[in-house]
Amino acid sequence: MLLGREPYSRSELLMVYAAVLAHGTSMSAADLARMVPELSSSAIRQMMHRIADERKLRNSADAVLVFMHQHPIARHWGRAELASSDMMSLETTRSVWQARADPRRRTASIGMYTHVRDRWGIFYDQPILLNERQAGAAIEGVIRQNGGEDVTQLAVDTHGYTDFAMSLSRLLGFDLCPRLSHLRDRRLHVPNGHAIPSELAAVADADVRLVLIELAWDELVRIAASVQTGQCTAVQALTRFGAAARGQHVYEAGVHLGRLFRTIFLVDYFTNSAFRQEMQHALNRGEAVHTVQRAIHYGKIPLELARHDASLAAVSSSLTLLTNAVMAWNTLHMQHALEAIEAVGGESMRAEDLRQIAPTRLEGFNLRGTFDFPIARYAHRLLPSATIAQTLPSAWRTA
Repeated sequence: MLLGREPYSRSELLMVYAAVLAHGTSMSAADLARMVPELSSSAIRQMMHRIADERKLRNSADAVLVFMHQHPIARHWGRAELASSDMMSLETTRSVWQARADPRRRTASIGMYTHVRDRWGIFYDQPILLNERQAGAAIEGVIRQNGGEDVTQLAVDTHGYTDFAMSLSRLLGFDLCPRLSHLRDRRLHVPNGHAIPSELAAVADADVRLVLIELAWDELVRIAASVQTGQCTAVQALTRFGAAARGQHVYEAGVHLGRLFRTIFLVDYFTNSAFRQEMQHALNRGEAVHTVQRAIHYGKIPLELARHDASLAAVSSSLTLLTNAVMAWNTLHMQHALEAIEAVGGESMRAEDLRQIAPTRLEGFNLRGTFDFPIARYAHRLLPSATIAQTLPSAWRTA
């Protein structure tokens, strides 16, 4: 998929593997040439430029994700239509213009925003600037994903939420489910004149203006349609209708509508413990995936890859491809282990037990050292034309 055709030879296939590793890890082409002795650093750099296409890398990551979800064990891990999104920071050189100070690590970093299925696996990724609201990136990942189940609920943290984003996401066909900070200070909002029960009077405000929403409804639908059709991105839309747009009727209408959706969400969140645990469970999946990503990309983003948006997107998508490959490998062997356990025990394992295990363990992986690719074992799948040619008589091969 990365080449757009079958590899011509073993060396070309190894160059593709090395190029993905060079993009998705902090290792340089020279480092990879020492880890894969058959290749030179110049050949790896050339292949890095060749496959640095965000669309090809994302399609490859999606193909690995489809393979992972084909295993029966993956159906027990969660709901197909639930996902979460969050950002992790990767350190880079201070001179890169996209770099911002990470408040936790206090280093120059670039954000990598990922969308993770409740059944594990990353289905969208994008590099973003640190210290900015992430609601636009959260919405963008849901509507731009390639194939797979449609996401109906997306769990985010406080940074991935605004009131306007709550209304925009609902207009786009899914619910934004934020894990909000300072919950005890959050208030419920209902329409003007709505009767508030005495038990909720201390935490509820009747301040939502339905007339304002009705007057700006066509404009809100137009904004959602523009985002859905790609006329603008969700990031651009929410930047345009951020806090600086306060006082504009469209912004105010979107905020009032978002307050209604946020109130409905908070009522469910406070009263439905199963729903609350499910949202927390989805967000924990994203944190576990970030742990895998940090193990793969343990150092700084090289300067030559952080200077341009295209190469930075290739870094993000390559890291997603490698992360999905790790989880898919674990899933394959977990499925084999499950089948062996059930064959010996004579009974199926409980679904609630299978939901608690995750394909994010790293004990079976060595991401450093000399790499040896047993391509000959899989040549009939990786290099089918070369395999067929070797089986033909020598006269036919010469002809």
